[in-house]
Amino acid sequence: MATDPFLSASWFDLVLLNYEIDPNILKPHVPRGTELARFDGRCLVSLVGFRFVDTRLLGWPIPFHRNFDEVNLRFYVERPAHDGNRKGVVFLKEVVPKTAVALVARWIYNENYVRYPMRRSFHSAPASAVQAFAYCWKFAGRWQTMGLKTAGAFQPPQPGTLNHFLLENYWGYVKNRSGATVEYHVEHKPWQAADAKHSWLDCDAEAFYGQELGAALRRDPVSALVVDGSPVTVGWGKKLNDRGQE
Repeated sequence: MATDPFLSASWFDLVLLNYEIDPNILKPHVPRGTELARFDGRCLVSLVGFRFVDTRLLGWPIPFHRNFDEVNLRFYVERPAHDGNRKGVVFLKEVVPKTAVALVARWIYNENYVRYPMRRSFHSAPASAVQAFAYCWKFAGRWQTMGLKTAGAFQPPQPGTLNHFLLENYWGYVKNRSGATVEYHVEHKPWQAADAKHSWLDCDAEAFYGQELGAALRRDPVSALVVDGSPVTVGWGKKLNDRGQE
């Protein structure tokens, strides 16, 4: 059995735009053995942009594929296990600018990775403490953009808060090609977050994510935040049985 993690990298400058969504839209995507996680009774999806830095597969750096951006759409699930309730995420769509990254992720984990040109824009105004973060990808001939401005300090999320619900997730779940659930562990130190004072999403959401998901992203987000990030390791996936158990 492999002892090295499947992937290691640093994830920095994570921008999260978070939207309430009808749970019936997500139910077809929920992997067997998990259930939708809710905050104050609400199901959420998050559009997340961030930087991959010093990316390595099986401990090896891949030339021209070490540093890149990603934008993903994810939702939140949980699974009862022998060591407690495992809180995790399921990805609906992940955008990267590198074809090889998309191909490997689809082959190994059956994740819905797609490749599009990407760019980002960061701006800091020290006198006002305002920082702006934006991630962009080019689809259907125009740049799609997500971003925010914040003037707050980075702080660890407190238990029971929305930020804690969004960030304290250390498991990933995906359906493999046969429909079985694959679980993998994501390790990193606890992150700190700053809430946004303003956010935006300029995106052909229905065309890119489909009618139902796109409609959810057309609403105002329930929250927006930027996260500092840290080194991360992603473990090898483990297939669960037909009941979604180890």
